[in-house]
Amino acid sequence: MKESSPMQDWQKLSEKELHGKKLDTLNWSTPDGSLLKALYTSEDLKDLPHIHSLPGLDPFLRGPKATMYAGRPWTIRQYAGFSTAEESNAFYRRALAAGGQGISVAFDLATHRGYDSDHPRVKGDVGKAGVAIDSVEDMKILFSEIPLDKISVSMTMNGAVLPVLACFIVAAEEQGVSRSQLSGTIQNDILKEFMVRNTYIYPPAPSMKIVADIFAYTSEHMPKFNSISISGYHMQEAGADPILELAYTLSDGKEYIETALKSGLKIDDFAPRLSFFFGIGMNFYLEIAKLRAARVLWSKIVEKYSPQNIKSKMLRTHCQTSGWSLTEQDPYNNVIRTTLEAMSAVFGGTQSLHTNSFDEAVALPTEFSSRIARNTQIIIQEESSITKVIDPWGGSYFMESLTQNVIDKSWEIIEEIDQMGGMAKAIEQGYPKMKIEEAAAKKQALIDNGEEVILGVNKYQLTKEEEIEILEIDNPAVRENQILSLKKLKSNRNEKSAQNALEALTKYAETGVGNSLELSIQAARARCSLGEMTMALEKIWGRYKANTQVISGVYGRSMEKNEQWQNIYKDILEFEKQEGRRPRMLVAKMGQDGHDRGAKVIATAFADVGFDIDLAPLFSTPEDVAKHAIENDVHVIGVSTQAAGHKTLIPDLIAELKKLKANDIIIVAGGVIPKQDYDFLYKAGVKGIFGPGTPIPLAAADVLKAIKLARS
Repeated sequence: MKESSPMQDWQKLSEKELHGKKLDTLNWSTPDGSLLKALYTSEDLKDLPHIHSLPGLDPFLRGPKATMYAGRPWTIRQYAGFSTAEESNAFYRRALAAGGQGISVAFDLATHRGYDSDHPRVKGDVGKAGVAIDSVEDMKILFSEIPLDKISVSMTMNGAVLPVLACFIVAAEEQGVSRSQLSGTIQNDILKEFMVRNTYIYPPAPSMKIVADIFAYTSEHMPKFNSISISGYHMQEAGADPILELAYTLSDGKEYIETALKSGLKIDDFAPRLSFFFGIGMNFYLEIAKLRAARVLWSKIVEKYSPQNIKSKMLRTHCQTSGWSLTEQDPYNNVIRTTLEAMSAVFGGTQSLHTNSFDEAVALPTEFSSRIARNTQIIIQEESSITKVIDPWGGSYFMESLTQNVIDKSWEIIEEIDQMGGMAKAIEQGYPKMKIEEAAAKKQALIDNGEEVILGVNKYQLTKEEEIEILEIDNPAVRENQILSLKKLKSNRNEKSAQNALEALTKYAETGVGNSLELSIQAARARCSLGEMTMALEKIWGRYKANTQVISGVYGRSMEKNEQWQNIYKDILEFEKQEGRRPRMLVAKMGQDGHDRGAKVIATAFADVGFDIDLAPLFSTPEDVAKHAIENDVHVIGVSTQAAGHKTLIPDLIAELKKLKANDIIIVAGGVIPKQDYDFLYKAGVKGIFGPGTPIPLAAADVLKAIKLARS
């Protein structure tokens, strides 16, 4: 009698434990739809092309360095910046003393969009979502007593990249640190801005010229500084699944290579200083595989350009735990979420990491929450022994198979973008943005249907939420302080030198002759402000305005069997029958906040259930929104807010509607709004507030009820 094999015995055992069912009933899907097995064996490693690769060797599957964390752990970064340069500087110095190893600067939205703090369009934005920087004097304060020849600095800046990087270089220079000694990264990833984050200033063509100029300048003068951080993080925050994020990020990287080569640079002049930035969400295994796959794919992409320096093919990355996965409900759960995400980034082989604070779903992080976030990394580094083994996932039946699956799936998407003529062409057609918005709508529908569990949001909810301490910025006081500093800057400078420097920038925009970063450095030395430098180029290039559109059907199709959803649809048909038209809502973002995932998901979902939807242009003022609402005869304005400007901008909108005798238009608000601010907004006249995690069917029902009440 032939003996059964161990595998056959195991299959019988597993079927018995599954009550006679086959093992494939336990198969599961990743967010992109890939079907994965519950069990992997050595059979799954057959024919995998990189199974015998080693860390530090091309294609870098197991890490870009031979010894990885056993030789040197990843850099612990704290992404922070708020209020004034003085307050941010104090925070940085405390963070470094408490174990931080590098600085990641968050700038306010006025700075991102190239406006000085005294500009009327940024009234509600100054100092709110980051630090306000108007000149080299602010930058000097920001890094006071921080040795820039020893501390690595990462700056998340894209639109106003020229004045910000110029002011940083001059601030270091006046601290006694030469540009060649500076280490760190400037994000400088403008393609991503046109896709998701929207803090662009100039149109795509001149924006890409700026990127090439920065490549050229840093490759010649700043050998330790990374000239770009090609960012997928904001794609994932906008709704992309990990595979979509990976493919689009690497396609962006490919586009930057082509841009640099066309400008006359050689691949080895700049490729070794390119870096990447990925978001890390709650899909633990997939995020690890994503980082491993990223290195293999980047090596494959760069190989086409025949580099002579192996470092040109080496993908190095910074990672940040997800902001979108954080919940307002039961917020201490976010500590556990962030820990799991941090472990994914570490097991995937990141070179530096920022861990989000548990309170960032509702406000800027406090000192208390920032310490927990920072200590999460320190504990992993110093207490867990995780750093003692180089790529512990190497050879894993499951992880190696999953990594190859991610490689194959991502490459299909990269080739699709290539067939469209590259990422710049694809962005012009709006294709990547549409795919990301579709993914966001699908994800939200899964959560609202309860198919994807979010603890405290759609399962195991608390009966009563306790308030947590939040950090609040006195926006008017910060703005007034910045305005005084600007007046002082301009009264003390040599005006002729400043105007000559600005004219040189305008001439550059006209002719394309010279290097825009070099000219911006000269302007910073002459004490030109960030807004003045931006305007000098804007005179010729103009300021880019994107088309806004809403996808349809994606959310609604996923909710077809949801009883509450169907009831709202019927109520809207009844409303239309009685009123002669459907309920009409204007979805608006005010100020300079370009994060529009929430606004777009609300717009598409409400449209799917029967609302007539208008979208206000990004970066609208309260005056713009009021005018738009009246012209389109809407019942309600839905204000989406994420950058903490709600206490300034929403009351201004209400006042403007009152001034225009349009008090019948009601206002609801959603997004990152601390519970502590609800009473203030209700007293101001807001009729409904929907915080992070509010199910869309519930929000739609409440908005319809508010419209009916206002009309009764």
